[in-house]
Amino acid sequence: MNIVTPQPGSLRQPYRKALDDLRLERAFARIADSDLRQGNAITLLRDSKENYPAWLEAIRSAQIVIHFENFIIADDDTGQAFAEALMERARAGVRVRVLYDWLGSSFRALPHYWRRLREAGVEARVFNPPRLTDPFWIRRNHRKLITVDGRIAFVSGLCVSDSWVGKNGTEPWRDTGLSLEGPIVADLDASFAESWVLSGMAPIPKSELPQADLIPQAGSVAARVISGEPGMFRTYRVDQFIAATAQRNLWLSDAYFVATTSYVQALGEAARDGVDVRLLVPGSSDVPALQPVVRAGYRSLIEAGIRVYEWNGSMFHAKTAVADGRWARVGSTNLNIASWATNWELDVVVEDADFAEAMEAVYLEDLANATEIVPGWQSRRRQARNMRSRRGHRFKKGGVRRLAAGALALSSTVGKAVGSRSLTATEASSVAIIGFALLALATLITFFPVLIVLPIVIAMAWLGIALLIRAFRLKRRVRLRRRKLALRRKLTKIKEHEASPGE
Repeated sequence: MNIVTPQPGSLRQPYRKALDDLRLERAFARIADSDLRQGNAITLLRDSKENYPAWLEAIRSAQIVIHFENFIIADDDTGQAFAEALMERARAGVRVRVLYDWLGSSFRALPHYWRRLREAGVEARVFNPPRLTDPFWIRRNHRKLITVDGRIAFVSGLCVSDSWVGKNGTEPWRDTGLSLEGPIVADLDASFAESWVLSGMAPIPKSELPQADLIPQAGSVAARVISGEPGMFRTYRVDQFIAATAQRNLWLSDAYFVATTSYVQALGEAARDGVDVRLLVPGSSDVPALQPVVRAGYRSLIEAGIRVYEWNGSMFHAKTAVADGRWARVGSTNLNIASWATNWELDVVVEDADFAEAMEAVYLEDLANATEIVPGWQSRRRQARNMRSRRGHRFKKGGVRRLAAGALALSSTVGKAVGSRSLTATEASSVAIIGFALLALATLITFFPVLIVLPIVIAMAWLGIALLIRAFRLKRRVRLRRRKLALRRKLTKIKEHEASPGE
């Protein structure tokens, strides 16, 4: 009989790993400001061909309540299909609430579209329209969420538009979404309820909002909801944290990548530590003016060891991350300051090995239709076929140094790409476009200064009026509060006087 004598310290390894995992979980919970929900069933949905049918099926099965929130709801074939499904359920007695963003939807769906919904019984509400009293209307509701009866929910990067389907010979946009069942649905309904109140509507009755502890478990997947709000930086902190703690790989996809310097530094530190860091972005954008800015930042990424790919198809709109075969993020948040700091966003972070494996498989399929950007004067590019994960790379250095590199900074990454160093053809063309644009702007300002002065004057006047109105309202609120307090004190004295004996 062989007796195995444990080596000193070997018994402590499982304990240390469990302790490290516990510390990571506590740190993640504080950073994300969100609880980890166990017992969920989560399905990865790819593109409109998988997302839209699942959405419509859930909507048509609704019996109690539907919550529908999106940045873009267009009055086209896709928008009409969803409108018909929502109106049919509203006529059947289902409570249907629709929240659409003013900037994203108002010019894609005219008032008659929303009037039809309301006449059918749908409670449709616009989010953050321009108001004289609010000069910060640029803060947008960029969330994409559907919940049905408190039992199933959908979170994604997809809006409701023919662009995601592909019409008139154009390819459909590439995007990613999730179907979720289980206790996490309660957190998603709570996020919608917050947006609903922010839009100026009365709070949703608690009886119509599910409680997480009362929803039966639907699977074995753990996940948490990240509700991004202006000024809160929740998703930014999560992205920084994952970049700082990744040990094996961190694969990112983004539609409008203009990250902060600190985030690029965090990615670079991870890559230098041996982490396989990759970034997949569109090869052609629906916002052409942004493309040169994105490409101008490639050099700093590539020199840090980050592999950059451009999608070869139509618009690539997915916002995803997968790390270490353990963590994955899917939702509406782009890796730029607008999403991190000024918009209302919604993402789900999934902590499950099987789900992360599925995400990695989809990512590699996407890379098969992408082009890797390679530095050099000849602008050499190679097709990203049969790419393999660098699974052999292990974590070499502590995460403390990379956490320190992730200190919050809001500066742009563009400046690093415009130094006195050799540029690839891609970078050169991007910098040239930016240079021509600045030169044209300078020329216009020189000959037509009113073009720059007038908008500034209007903005300053708007801000001044808005602040004065806000100050007036705050003072009025203070006066009312003081009056109520004085009245309460007076009533208290009267009651005390009446209760005093011998008076």
